[in-house]
Amino acid sequence: MAFATKRLQKELVKIHHGLPPGIELVSSDNLEEWHLDIRVLDQNPLYLNQIYRLKFKFSSSYPIEPPEVVFVKLPDRPIPMHPHIYSNGIICLDLLGQQGWSPVQNVESVCMSIQSMLTGNSKNERPPGDEEFVRGNRQRPRDIDFYYHDNTV
Repeated sequence: MAFATKRLQKELVKIHHGLPPGIELVSSDNLEEWHLDIRVLDQNPLYLNQIYRLKFKFSSSYPIEPPEVVFVKLPDRPIPMHPHIYSNGIICLDLLGQQGWSPVQNVESVCMSIQSMLTGNSKNERPPGDEEFVRGNRQRPRDIDFYYHDNTV
């Protein structure tokens, strides 16, 4: 975990010097799991005045391997409605999979990509098959082989 530790410590220093608007570090008690809050900054009515909690889990292979990133539901932090976000918080985004991930990405760029994904959305709906997926899925998000059928959303 030496390389991952070094990389995460470096990212943490950068984060403590400031994040883009709408992104806030909530906790980074260890180098395995961080929580960040994100807000959509435009006037998209689907997400107006909402704050969402993201949980990042890092493996010892980070940044070669992507972090596991999911939305966490809390009393004041809902799971956003989006055609690529399941009701259990799992995000279908190629950037978070082995195929779309690049070690040049980091926590900040992932948050900005998710923020952008929400900003551009106009569909108040879950992915097709959400209920079955949530009920039946036993895999970690990074092990799910998503089929990216619609990159316009």
